Amino acid sequence: MKRSKWKGPYVEEINFKLNKEVSGLQAISRNSVIIPQFVGKLFAVSNGTTYHKVKVTYDMLGHKFGEFSFTRKSFIYKKKLKKWDKK
Repeated sequence: MKRSKWKGPYVEEINFKLNKEVSGLQAISRNSVIIPQFVGKLFAVSNGTTYHKVKVTYDMLGHKFGEFSFTRKSFIYKKKLKKWDKK
């Protein structure tokens, strides 16, 4: 379900104010919406354990920061060695 239009996009005020003052890397909440003022800037978005660097582009407008910092690892099958290959 979308957020009401009259409320506007959700952006934490603390992060928005810090972003205006500092042009460097900012830690920002995953549920904040990307707005046009963030385009071209670098943010650190948490995935629960570490922070991922996310550079905002024009195509990301309207999406949330959490969409670009994955919280789950992709599964990789381990190759099994055959009996005669073990040395």
